[in-house]
Amino acid sequence: MTLRLRQWGLGWAILGAVVITTPLACSAEEAIAPNASPTPISSVEDDGFQILQSADVVYLGERHDSTADHAAQLEIIEGLYAENPDLAIGLEMFQRPFQPVIDRYLAGEISEEELVIQTEYLERWGFPWEFYAPFLQFAQEHELPVLALNAPAEITRQIAREGLDSLEGDDLRYIPPLAEIDTSNNDYREFVAAAFGAHGSHGNFNFDNFFAAQVMWDETMAMTIADFKTANPETQVVVLAGNGHVIYGHGIPDRVARRLGEDLTQQIVLLNPIEFFEEEGGVIADVFWYSD
Repeated sequence: MTLRLRQWGLGWAILGAVVITTPLACSAEEAIAPNASPTPISSVEDDGFQILQSADVVYLGERHDSTADHAAQLEIIEGLYAENPDLAIGLEMFQRPFQPVIDRYLAGEISEEELVIQTEYLERWGFPWEFYAPFLQFAQEHELPVLALNAPAEITRQIAREGLDSLEGDDLRYIPPLAEIDTSNNDYREFVAAAFGAHGSHGNFNFDNFFAAQVMWDETMAMTIADFKTANPETQVVVLAGNGHVIYGHGIPDRVARRLGEDLTQQIVLLNPIEFFEEEGGVIADVFWYSD
C-alpha cells in the first residue's frame, strides 16, 4: 500500500501520515502506456512545449518524493513564464486557510522560515521543504500569485471517518457546497480503490467515506482554481499536484471544466512516468515529460 501511495500521490492528508518509499526506476520504453498517445517532451526547447504555452491551465502531475519531478516542474514553470509572465502557481501542498500567510510571504512581510511555520507545512505536508521552496522563491521574485489549493486536513479526515453528512457549520467554510461533491465517476472510484487495495469496508476503514474525502480534496482544489480563473481569466495557472489527482482528468481537471465550461483549454503533464497503464479508454495524460 505504501508503494501505491507514493506512486499516485493519493490520500496523504486523509490518512494523517506521510509515507515515503524508495522510488522505482525503469526505462523510457517501459514507461509509455500501450494504449496512450501523450506528446513526449523532455525540454522547453521541444516543439511540443507549445501546447503547454497555449493552455489556460497546466497540471504537472508529480510523485511527491521525486527530485527529478520537482526539477522538471521548475523548468516548465520557468519556460512558461518566459513566454507569458501572466502566470499563477497552484499548490496542492498548502491548505486554503493558510492563503493569507502565503500572500504575506509573497509581499515580503514574513520570511521563508516564518512561512513554513505559519502554514504548518511540516505537520500538514511533511515532504522536505527543499522540494517546494524554489516555487515559492520564484513566485516571490517575479511577483506571481500562489494559490493554496487544498481542503483543510481536519475536514478530509472527518469525512473519511464519519462521511460527508457529518459536516456542519464552520466545517463548510473552505470547501465547495456539498451539492457540488460529485462521487459518481466509477472509473475514478475503481482507480482509487486499486491504489489503496481497498474495496468496501474493512474494520474501521470505510472506503465509501474515504473516497468521498478524496473527492472533496479534488473538488476543493478545482473550486479554488476555477474561482481564480473566473477573477483572472487571462492568467495561466500551473498546478502542482500528485499525479493521481490529474491523470485521465478524473480528479481535478474534469471538475475545473465542469465549473468553467468545456471551452477551457487544459493540459495534463505526467512527469517521468514509470509504470504501464492498461486502463481501457481515454488518454492518461496529454504530455509525458521525461527528465534528461
